[in-house]
Amino acid sequence: MRDRFVAAHRGGPLGAGPHRELMLWAIACAEHVLPLAGAPDERLRRALVVGRKWEGGAATTGEAMKASLLAHGVAQQATDPVAIAVARATGQAVATAHMADHSMGAALYAQRAAFAAGGDPDAERRWQLAALADGIRELITSELPAKARHFRM
Repeated sequence: MRDRFVAAHRGGPLGAGPHRELMLWAIACAEHVLPLAGAPDERLRRALVVGRKWEGGAATTGEAMKASLLAHGVAQQATDPVAIAVARATGQAVATAHMADHSMGAALYAQRAAFAAGGDPDAERRWQLAALADGIRELITSELPAKARHFRM
């Protein structure tokens, strides 16, 4: 599975355009559930800004990885399952800069956040699939079920 997500500059098939589309989709997934965390930790918002900067070419992959680690740190410090899942969704979204298949982790953690908040994870998944850009639709819809099994979802 992961081979389809390897960036072209690393010898894989994923072009820069689809990689950027995956980042934007992952960020959208994280932002969609961000309000579920109440007043989310500012580090999550800053991480998403870095992800958007990476997508636009204004941040390095290293900067995105640092922001991702900060978001995962928020998850480690949290005790509320909703806040943990929202922080993990954010961390995975920004980590898409490093490895594009992390975009699916953002979606799956967003589904967990919806469930933990008493919502419908299937409705969240439908929203996510509707938000997919055409250029990444087949890639995500063909690979997400395997990733979901890995996440035990």
